[in-house]
Amino acid sequence: MEVLVLAKDSASKPMYEQIFESLRERIQQQQYKIGDRVPSEKELCDEFGVSRITTKKALEMLANEQLIVRQPGRGSFVADTALDELGREGASVAIKGQEQERKLLIGLVITNFSDMYGTELLYGMEEASRKHDSFLVLRRSFGIPEQEEQCIRELLELGVDGLIIFPAQGEYFSDEILKLVVGKFPFVMIDRYLKGIPASSVSTDNVRAAREGTKYLFDLGHQHIAFLTQPPVNTTTIEERIEGFIEAHNDQGILVNREMWVESILSSLPNEFDPEAKHRDVEKLVAHFKKYPQITAVFAAEYDIALLALEAAEQLGMRVPEELSILCFDSPHTERHSRITHLKQNQFDMGEKAFEMVLQHMQAQEQSGVKRVVLPASMVKGTSTSQVREHAVFQPK
Repeated sequence: MEVLVLAKDSASKPMYEQIFESLRERIQQQQYKIGDRVPSEKELCDEFGVSRITTKKALEMLANEQLIVRQPGRGSFVADTALDELGREGASVAIKGQEQERKLLIGLVITNFSDMYGTELLYGMEEASRKHDSFLVLRRSFGIPEQEEQCIRELLELGVDGLIIFPAQGEYFSDEILKLVVGKFPFVMIDRYLKGIPASSVSTDNVRAAREGTKYLFDLGHQHIAFLTQPPVNTTTIEERIEGFIEAHNDQGILVNREMWVESILSSLPNEFDPEAKHRDVEKLVAHFKKYPQITAVFAAEYDIALLALEAAEQLGMRVPEELSILCFDSPHTERHSRITHLKQNQFDMGEKAFEMVLQHMQAQEQSGVKRVVLPASMVKGTSTSQVREHAVFQPK
């Protein structure tokens, strides 16, 4: 893995700090005298080649130091107290500012996290923040678009230097994300990407992983495999897993029977708070397994969905793995749960890589060179899958 190391010099500072120091020096040298108008946000954008978000932040810092007065509709002007403020601080202020650089703040907006998925992502980001002498600030959106927008706004108001965003699932993406793109604010998507949004992302190679997982079930002799998932509409992670599942069928020359799929699991969604949702999903799977007794294996898009399939099988008296094999993505790191065969995502490296990519974009001062990084998943074989046994097909009661 490539590691980005930030040099301890002015070039490593966020661009808004560099603009702030440049304007401050001009005021100190009286290139801008008391009462003079300093360049506007747009003029600074043109001069330094950055976004208005960046120049606005630099001017706000000058105003906070009482070096300028901002007048809506007119512009920003050197304050009467500017020279007094600079005179009191003297050269020691500039030296102190260089010696005690403000540590970088990187904001994280994530739907939610648990032992099953997300905690290792945080570990990777937190380790990268330590390595680069910076801090990670976390906000959860619970997969609610309005909450996601609010989280982004709050982190920007806090003054974060970059963002990592685990976008909400579904077909709509946040207007706040579009603003980040237009404003060239440094940010990176993690786990998934948004179609039509030119933003860097770090995720698992879901197509390849799902393809390998499905092939593993085929190698065990399974021909009738049900794919279980939440509604996949415009959630790239799920769409890619479906793509890999279908590709594996094509590789084997086996027709895909979508009637055996269940694409309406809702209880695993981060914005589902109804305590009865899980019960409804289990009932749905019980009815499905009764309707299609030829199913000998299921490929669950997520671990929580695999647990629903396991519960449905138990209610029906189906033996796992003798009568039903279960495979999924991810699993908690506990011995009790590791019995489910799963595709383990490299969450730690995903988190670490996302953090470092944000720093790279900050150094470039723009969201150019959009990158999409995909990392491999690994197969962890448990006791929930086995060879198809003849004459062991489940007979619904």
